[in-house]
Amino acid sequence: MKKTLIIILKFAFLFPFLAQAQDAQSIFVQDAITREPIVGATITVENILGGFQTDTLGQFSLREKNIHQQSSCTIRALGYNTWMGAIATLSISKIVLLQPSENVFGTVVISATMKEVSKDASPIPVEIYTPRFFQKNASPTIFEALTMVNGVRPQLNCNVCNTGDIHINGMEGPYTMITIDGMPIVSGLSTVYGLSGIPNGLVERIEVVKGPASTLYGSEAVGGMINIITKNAFTAPRVSLDIFGTQLGAYNLDGAIATRVGKAHTLLGINYYNFNRRLDINEDNFTDITLQNRVSVFNKWNFSRKENRLATLAARFVHENRWGGELQWQPRWRGTDSIYGESIYTNRVEILGKYQLPFKYRRVMFDLSWNLHDQNSYYGVTPYFGKQQVAFGQLTTDLPLGKRHDALLGTALRFTHYDDNTPATAAPDGARNMPSRIWLPGIFLQDEMEINTRNRLLFGLRYDYNSIHGNILTPRISWKWTKDAQHILRLTTGSGYRVANIFTEDHASLTGAREVVIAENLLPERSWNANLNYNRKFFPKKAGFIGLDGSLFFTYFSNQIVPDYATDPNKIIFSNLDGYGISSGLSLNLDFNFLNGLKIIAGATAMDVYRIENNIRLPQLFAPPISGTWTITYPFTPWGLTFDYTGTFNSPMHLPVLPNDPRPELSPWFSIHNLQTTKKLKHGIELYAGVKNLFGFYPREEVILRAFDPFDKQIGVNNPHNFTFDPTYNYAPIQRQQVLLGMRWTMR
Repeated sequence: MKKTLIIILKFAFLFPFLAQAQDAQSIFVQDAITREPIVGATITVENILGGFQTDTLGQFSLREKNIHQQSSCTIRALGYNTWMGAIATLSISKIVLLQPSENVFGTVVISATMKEVSKDASPIPVEIYTPRFFQKNASPTIFEALTMVNGVRPQLNCNVCNTGDIHINGMEGPYTMITIDGMPIVSGLSTVYGLSGIPNGLVERIEVVKGPASTLYGSEAVGGMINIITKNAFTAPRVSLDIFGTQLGAYNLDGAIATRVGKAHTLLGINYYNFNRRLDINEDNFTDITLQNRVSVFNKWNFSRKENRLATLAARFVHENRWGGELQWQPRWRGTDSIYGESIYTNRVEILGKYQLPFKYRRVMFDLSWNLHDQNSYYGVTPYFGKQQVAFGQLTTDLPLGKRHDALLGTALRFTHYDDNTPATAAPDGARNMPSRIWLPGIFLQDEMEINTRNRLLFGLRYDYNSIHGNILTPRISWKWTKDAQHILRLTTGSGYRVANIFTEDHASLTGAREVVIAENLLPERSWNANLNYNRKFFPKKAGFIGLDGSLFFTYFSNQIVPDYATDPNKIIFSNLDGYGISSGLSLNLDFNFLNGLKIIAGATAMDVYRIENNIRLPQLFAPPISGTWTITYPFTPWGLTFDYTGTFNSPMHLPVLPNDPRPELSPWFSIHNLQTTKKLKHGIELYAGVKNLFGFYPREEVILRAFDPFDKQIGVNNPHNFTFDPTYNYAPIQRQQVLLGMRWTMR
């Protein structure tokens, strides 16, 4: 397989150069201030059906044999003034500069209110990230790409199998809701490895909401949500290819083809990732990076309907084989106590669709999704066979409450069927299996009211009935004040709830074969959140644009479900917190765009996350009090080169240590730096090269406790504190520098 992928890689690099040039000319659409390419601008030509759309380079191609030079052309992009002119003008200039309109940052978002509204008009602060942003530091998965987002921390929870989750503002992964096109595709069992199976190639944009979103999206959206918006088959490139490899032996291929079939458009994509090299730079006889072989196939259909009503249907299949463990491990040792390995086979199927019902005067949307996640795994000698199915249906409609109101009414039904081979699904007598079946019907109402030109209020209320835990009510209120297009203030408060699934959320219950103890009948967690956000825009004549976005956040938890690792090294004890938890802090994002093309995006978050138990203050693990990210981009336009310098930094964070543990309780200050340069060629081709982790930082501590005795056969030998095998001590990937070479090719 590795040789085959290398052949594909070589062919992909050579093919675009061997292809014959077509009778077309490239036109570039750019921001008149920053000279950044404008992605997704639409171009229509007089007397020509259909149109064009700019690609990730801000480029589209005109075929002269089909278009008369005297024809008029119109170019539109959200947030910019419309450009109109003759085709002959484009043929001469090759570049069109669009002037920003007053609402330059009015990009459409949907995550905050389930409606398409501009980012500036939304009463809820939403951060938007396009694939172009993540391409500045090429990565194979959404999980790794999110390291570039301020306040969002992808956390590896196991040094053997590299399971991970997403932390927002210091809160653990179960508090973050991951949706695809607004539907809860990644939840429960799939959160363990599901994020690593989402390819960047199918992503149109990612919307991040930090703070309460439970009113619209229900359980799990307590700390925030990440909504992955997939590409539209109508506007996706006809052919796109992104392929790269590293000197460590990692290879990633993203490819997609869009075409028209009758009255429908379809997008077919594939992602393949392979890493099969055993590395051990810290010399503990364990693989530093989990070996993986993963394939994901994605197909989406957009159907043409009367009056532009929406109808989409999509499906995705993922198969992954991953393992980590002792260097000499082979598949024949799977599940035995001779050589330690953690081997996970995953098969996953997803189906999701949207359909706008044919009502003439009201927009009524029906959303439907279903997913099956099947995991067959061994963690040493501990087997874990889990299967989860989640079916979801939702109906939403606008409510005519008056000119000053924008109301939404919705009802949803979610059914989760979960089964595994652990005591979680065993009958009380232990003699038979009893899978978990949870019905979760709900209804929600939201009304956005315009008080005057400067003030808007949003009220939201959701009622859910959990078939196990009963009635749950979650309110939300937001206030937005706008002085003008350059000053926006938002205040949001709300409540959320969360029902825990221990065996799918806390991977440490499997790794190291600790015994799980549930001390009581766990109650749902309840949280109260507040977020104050201020957005300021500057347009200095000599600088181009400066944007400032700052937030103060606060969350109070009751009934928090807390795992206790320290009382007994052989157990994890779960119980509701007899006290309360707090997450508070400040987040600041800065965006500089200079007239010479230099662009700087920098952010920092300061937070304090802890819980009070028996009048004792206990800090949150893996929550650095200070963290930050940066992205610096500079284009050398005459050479067609772009340089990107990206990175992250973290202050010391508390780590899971045991009593008398020789390892430090706090991590050191550390920073990860990345460099990448991109060369633009003709015919939509880009070549890029970079270095990840430029200075080669990795933890020097004993990240796997007692790696020499993974089956705990020698606990009584020179071990006065009775330590056991434990791979959960992790604050950064164990990787040195990676040199990366890749190519992107987009054909419209």
